[in-house]
Amino acid sequence: MIISSKIILREKTSADAWDDYAWETDPELAQLDAAPRITISYSQYLLDYAKTLRRSPTTSHRFAVDTLDGKHIGNCSYYNLNKTKGEVELGIMIGNRDYWNTGYGTDAVITLANYIFRQTKLNRIYLKTLDWNSRAQKCFQKCGFTPHGHMAKDGYNFVLMEIYRNQWQEQQTKT
Repeated sequence: MIISSKIILREKTSADAWDDYAWETDPELAQLDAAPRITISYSQYLLDYAKTLRRSPTTSHRFAVDTLDGKHIGNCSYYNLNKTKGEVELGIMIGNRDYWNTGYGTDAVITLANYIFRQTKLNRIYLKTLDWNSRAQKCFQKCGFTPHGHMAKDGYNFVLMEIYRNQWQEQQTKT
Protein backbone atom coordinates (compact mmCIF):
# COMPACT_ATOMS: atom_id res chain seq x y z
CA MET A 1 0.00 0.00 0.00
CA ILE A 2 1.34 3.41 -1.00
CA ILE A 3 -0.27 6.44 0.61
CA SER A 4 0.03 9.99 -0.72
CA SER A 5 -1.70 13.28 0.03
CA LYS A 6 -4.94 12.38 -1.83
CA ILE A 7 -4.85 8.70 -2.79
CA ILE A 8 -3.85 5.20 -1.81
CA LEU A 9 -2.34 2.81 -4.33
CA ARG A 10 -3.02 -0.76 -3.30
CA GLU A 11 -3.03 -4.27 -4.69
CA LYS A 12 -6.02 -5.14 -6.85
CA THR A 13 -8.54 -7.54 -5.25
CA SER A 14 -11.67 -9.35 -6.38
CA ALA A 15 -13.70 -6.65 -4.59
CA ASP A 16 -12.62 -4.26 -7.40
CA ALA A 17 -14.27 -6.37 -10.10
CA TRP A 18 -17.64 -4.63 -10.19
CA ASP A 19 -16.14 -1.15 -10.52
CA ASP A 20 -13.69 -2.34 -13.17
CA TYR A 21 -16.48 -4.04 -15.11
CA ALA A 22 -18.62 -0.88 -14.99
CA TRP A 23 -15.69 1.23 -16.22
CA GLU A 24 -14.68 -1.23 -18.95
CA THR A 25 -18.24 -1.42 -20.30
CA ASP A 26 -18.63 2.37 -20.35
CA PRO A 27 -18.33 3.66 -23.95
CA GLU A 28 -16.81 7.03 -22.97
CA LEU A 29 -14.17 5.45 -20.72
CA ALA A 30 -13.33 2.86 -23.38
CA GLN A 31 -12.85 5.69 -25.88
CA LEU A 32 -10.59 7.57 -23.47
CA ASP A 33 -8.59 4.37 -22.96
CA ALA A 34 -8.38 3.70 -26.74
CA ALA A 35 -9.74 0.24 -26.01
CA PRO A 36 -12.75 -1.73 -27.18
CA ARG A 37 -15.68 -1.61 -24.78
CA ILE A 38 -16.14 -4.90 -22.92
CA THR A 39 -19.34 -6.63 -24.02
CA ILE A 40 -19.20 -9.91 -22.09
CA SER A 41 -21.48 -10.68 -19.15
CA TYR A 42 -20.39 -9.82 -15.64
CA SER A 43 -20.19 -13.52 -14.70
CA GLN A 44 -17.79 -14.20 -17.60
CA TYR A 45 -15.82 -11.07 -16.74
CA LEU A 46 -15.54 -12.27 -13.13
CA LEU A 47 -14.02 -15.59 -14.24
CA ASP A 48 -11.43 -13.82 -16.37
CA TYR A 49 -10.81 -11.28 -13.59
CA ALA A 50 -10.05 -13.99 -11.04
CA LYS A 51 -7.51 -15.57 -13.43
CA THR A 52 -5.86 -12.20 -14.00
CA LEU A 53 -5.51 -11.56 -10.27
CA ARG A 54 -3.82 -14.94 -9.78
CA ARG A 55 -1.23 -14.22 -12.47
CA SER A 56 1.64 -12.05 -11.35
CA PRO A 57 3.67 -11.09 -14.40
CA THR A 58 7.13 -9.72 -13.75
CA THR A 59 6.86 -7.09 -16.48
CA SER A 60 3.84 -5.24 -15.08
CA HIS A 61 1.96 -4.29 -11.94
CA ARG A 62 -1.59 -3.00 -11.62
CA PHE A 63 -2.80 -0.95 -8.66
CA ALA A 64 -6.21 0.16 -7.49
CA VAL A 65 -6.51 3.90 -6.86
CA ASP A 66 -8.50 4.63 -3.71
CA THR A 67 -9.34 7.88 -1.96
CA LEU A 68 -7.89 8.26 1.52
CA ASP A 69 -11.22 7.10 2.93
CA GLY A 70 -11.04 3.87 0.91
CA LYS A 71 -13.30 4.56 -2.09
CA HIS A 72 -12.07 2.78 -5.25
CA ILE A 73 -12.00 5.46 -7.98
CA GLY A 74 -9.68 4.05 -10.63
CA ASN A 75 -6.63 2.06 -11.55
CA CYS A 76 -3.06 2.72 -12.55
CA SER A 77 -0.29 0.47 -13.67
CA TYR A 78 3.13 0.07 -15.08
CA TYR A 79 3.77 -2.45 -17.84
CA ASN A 80 6.13 -3.32 -20.70
CA LEU A 81 8.95 -3.29 -18.18
CA ASN A 82 12.27 -3.52 -19.99
CA LYS A 83 15.19 -3.79 -17.57
CA THR A 84 17.71 -3.88 -20.43
CA LYS A 85 16.55 -0.49 -21.70
CA GLY A 86 15.79 0.70 -18.16
CA GLU A 87 12.24 1.79 -18.93
CA VAL A 88 8.59 1.08 -18.28
CA GLU A 89 5.22 2.30 -19.57
CA LEU A 90 2.68 3.93 -17.24
CA GLY A 91 -1.10 3.92 -17.53
CA ILE A 92 -3.93 5.40 -15.48
CA MET A 93 -7.68 5.63 -15.54
CA ILE A 94 -9.86 7.43 -13.02
CA GLY A 95 -13.13 5.66 -13.74
CA ASN A 96 -15.30 7.47 -11.22
CA ARG A 97 -16.27 10.75 -12.89
CA ASP A 98 -16.92 12.42 -9.52
CA TYR A 99 -13.12 12.53 -9.12
CA TRP A 100 -12.23 14.00 -12.52
CA ASN A 101 -10.57 17.42 -12.60
CA THR A 102 -9.92 17.36 -8.85
CA GLY A 103 -6.23 16.35 -8.75
CA TYR A 104 -6.69 12.65 -8.01
CA GLY A 105 -5.24 11.56 -11.35
CA THR A 106 -2.27 13.87 -10.97
CA ASP A 107 -1.62 12.59 -7.47
CA ALA A 108 -1.86 8.96 -8.65
CA VAL A 109 0.62 9.55 -11.51
CA ILE A 110 3.09 11.35 -9.23
CA THR A 111 2.76 8.65 -6.58
CA LEU A 112 3.29 5.80 -9.06
CA ALA A 113 6.24 7.53 -10.76
CA ASN A 114 7.77 8.21 -7.36
CA TYR A 115 7.34 4.54 -6.43
CA ILE A 116 8.93 3.36 -9.69
CA PHE A 117 11.96 5.64 -9.42
CA ARG A 118 12.50 4.87 -5.71
CA GLN A 119 11.96 1.10 -5.90
CA THR A 120 13.74 0.32 -9.19
CA LYS A 121 16.83 1.30 -11.13
CA LEU A 122 14.77 2.28 -14.17
CA ASN A 123 15.76 5.52 -15.88
CA ARG A 124 12.70 6.30 -17.98
CA ILE A 125 8.92 6.16 -17.62
CA TYR A 126 6.91 6.70 -20.77
CA LEU A 127 3.26 6.76 -21.73
CA LYS A 128 0.97 7.40 -24.63
CA THR A 129 -2.22 9.42 -24.58
CA LEU A 130 -4.76 10.16 -27.26
CA ASP A 131 -3.81 13.25 -29.24
CA TRP A 132 -7.21 14.87 -28.60
CA ASN A 133 -7.20 14.22 -24.83
CA SER A 134 -5.88 17.59 -23.68
CA ARG A 135 -7.04 16.97 -20.09
CA ALA A 136 -4.78 13.92 -19.79
CA GLN A 137 -1.89 15.71 -21.50
CA LYS A 138 -2.16 18.61 -19.03
CA CYS A 139 -2.16 16.15 -16.13
CA PHE A 140 0.94 14.37 -17.40
CA GLN A 141 2.76 17.64 -18.07
CA LYS A 142 1.91 18.81 -14.55
CA CYS A 143 3.58 15.60 -13.34
CA GLY A 144 6.75 16.41 -15.31
CA PHE A 145 6.23 14.30 -18.44
CA THR A 146 7.22 15.94 -21.72
CA PRO A 147 5.99 15.15 -25.22
CA HIS A 148 8.57 13.41 -27.39
CA GLY A 149 6.67 12.21 -30.44
CA HIS A 150 3.51 10.89 -32.02
CA MET A 151 2.31 7.44 -32.91
CA ALA A 152 -0.61 5.96 -34.83
CA LYS A 153 -1.87 2.54 -33.77
CA ASP A 154 -5.11 0.63 -34.35
CA GLY A 155 -6.79 3.70 -35.85
CA TYR A 156 -5.84 5.96 -32.91
CA ASN A 157 -3.36 8.84 -32.84
CA PHE A 158 -1.27 9.22 -29.71
CA VAL A 159 1.06 11.76 -28.17
CA LEU A 160 4.08 10.03 -26.64
CA MET A 161 5.35 11.45 -23.37
CA GLU A 162 8.24 10.60 -21.07
CA ILE A 163 10.17 11.52 -17.98
CA TYR A 164 13.69 10.50 -17.02
CA ARG A 165 15.00 9.73 -13.55
CA ASN A 166 17.26 12.82 -13.50
CA GLN A 167 14.32 15.08 -14.51
CA TRP A 168 12.19 13.49 -11.81
CA GLN A 169 14.86 14.02 -9.18
CA GLU A 170 15.30 17.67 -10.20
CA GLN A 171 11.54 18.18 -10.02
CA GLN A 172 11.35 16.57 -6.57
CA THR A 173 14.06 18.83 -5.16
CA LYS A 174 12.10 21.89 -6.32
CA THR A 175 8.92 20.86 -4.47
